Amino acid sequence: MTKNATISGLILAGGRGSRMGHVDKGLQPFRGTTMAAHVLARLAPQVASIAINANQNLDTYATFGVPVWQDDLAGFAGPLAGLETGMRRCQTPYLLTAPCDSPFLPPDLAERLLAALQEQDADIAFAATQEPGMRVQPHPVFCLVKTALLPVLSAYLLEGGRRMDGWYKDLKAVEVLFEDADAFRNINTLDELHSLDTGRAPRLLDVTSCLSAYDPDALPVRDAQRIIREFVQPVGAVEQVALRAALGRVLARDIVSPIDVPAHDNSAMDGYALLGSDLPVEGSVRLKVVGTVYAGRPFEAVPNPGECVRIMTGGVMPSSCDSVVPQEFVAEERAGEIVLAAGTIRAGDNRRFAGEDLKAGSAALKAGKLIRPADLGLIASLGIAEVPVVRRLRVAFFSTGDELRSIGQALDTGSVYDSNRYTIYGMLQRLGCEIVDMGIVRDDPAELEAALRTACENADAIITSGGVSVGAADYTRQIMAHLGDVTFWKIGMRPGRPLAFGRINSNGRSAFLFGLPGNPVAVMVSFYFFAREALLRMMGADAPLPLLRARSEAAIRKKPGRTEYQRGILTHGEDGVPQVRITGAQGSGILRSMSEANCMVVLHDEQGNVAAGDMVDVLMFEGLL
Repeated sequence: MTKNATISGLILAGGRGSRMGHVDKGLQPFRGTTMAAHVLARLAPQVASIAINANQNLDTYATFGVPVWQDDLAGFAGPLAGLETGMRRCQTPYLLTAPCDSPFLPPDLAERLLAALQEQDADIAFAATQEPGMRVQPHPVFCLVKTALLPVLSAYLLEGGRRMDGWYKDLKAVEVLFEDADAFRNINTLDELHSLDTGRAPRLLDVTSCLSAYDPDALPVRDAQRIIREFVQPVGAVEQVALRAALGRVLARDIVSPIDVPAHDNSAMDGYALLGSDLPVEGSVRLKVVGTVYAGRPFEAVPNPGECVRIMTGGVMPSSCDSVVPQEFVAEERAGEIVLAAGTIRAGDNRRFAGEDLKAGSAALKAGKLIRPADLGLIASLGIAEVPVVRRLRVAFFSTGDELRSIGQALDTGSVYDSNRYTIYGMLQRLGCEIVDMGIVRDDPAELEAALRTACENADAIITSGGVSVGAADYTRQIMAHLGDVTFWKIGMRPGRPLAFGRINSNGRSAFLFGLPGNPVAVMVSFYFFAREALLRMMGADAPLPLLRARSEAAIRKKPGRTEYQRGILTHGEDGVPQVRITGAQGSGILRSMSEANCMVVLHDEQGNVAAGDMVDVLMFEGLL
């Protein structure tokens, strides 16, 4: 890699980023930094100096430590506008351009383009590639141009020309063929970005071997949860989104406040700002009102001892004042004066200090937080328009079984309507996932394998219902094991004993797999207590289940040695203490009792019988993600 003193570099980042949700491509997070930072790191060692052409987020680009140039040509956000801007400011005979969304550009780009240009006495040289059996593909945005040709480009633009490959039609141009086509790959969509920015998870065996007395045929709930927690890895891919689009997303990095909040000492209420030294120890004091301070309006006067100012909530405190007396506490108020009795307030009361809520440089919100409406307001109050969030998790799901029918189909003998897909859909929807409903898959090995492969190649996680127990027609279990790193558990719980978990692979893609039981209630229980936390972990969120304590209205029979989840109805007793009663029959196929319930009573592994009046753990359904 050779730095050439005759060449300046220019990173083109002046586009609108419409394919990235109108967020700058160059600032999209990629492999621990941003795409523009990757381009800068590859291009800078090849040239004498480097700059960035950008039309928005100029302060952010300036943190890269290189000049940032806006387009001189107004109203045209394209590479030619950036090229013209660079040629106007370039101090070397040659200018080399590269787009901000190509983080893999070759380390010898400048050297090879210059050699070809000089060898053929050309005006411009640009990169080209050729796939086997395909025609040569030019890449004119990767170009080396003589800066003396600025008048030619400017004339072309003034005439209305806009094509990157059109302005040099009367010049001598040379194509330089590069072997690695991926080096010139433009990452144009968020899907492309995410597919190139994934991490690897450990092997399942590595995780299970850390558990003493691991027995897949008798696995406690807490051990299964621990294995899933340690095996599943966050997707890692991050995207910048406009603030309003961040609702319900997971914050990928800390939001650091760029300002003090509040920015100035200000009044916490409507009243009068005064000097604390004027407050009377006994009796009363009469103060002269010398002005009025409104929120958002400057006030230059500095009250002297014996003076005060009328001030509104949020108004900036005059520099000499340190206290505010609420207007309703003033003993007497008449034109130009107020009377204040001793003991009404203390010095310093009702004054909000600059940075009291947030200091500049401190974290306003921590990474991993699910962004809620109040968070949008907080971020907006800091003047931040774009937010780094973990990309949406894509989850594919389907039900298995020849007995299942979709809504609208007739029920024949032995068949049932598929309710699980609708339940799973609802639970995934509340998690904010991107959902791929693959319908019903029959008990046929080829069909099951094809469905799993399709799901794996198009999603981050797969959820199936049915087919994970040991049965003559349960092919899912065998195919899952064939496709990847999957284990099958009999968990010490009721309902929902059988569960499959792991990671499968197909055509170079992988996805985490949750094989849930087929019974409707067991599907919900298994999802909430196993799949939910794993999916949130993949999103980078930490959102443990919010268990509450409630008093059991009646006795509940329970044997130690397994965890039980019973449907319940939570109310409040006459003393205001939360109390819960079981809905009735708790069979794993009775979905009606789950619909009637507003909570689930969680009876842990070590618990035995529950007496009436005992306190138990309860998971509320309302508001559950």
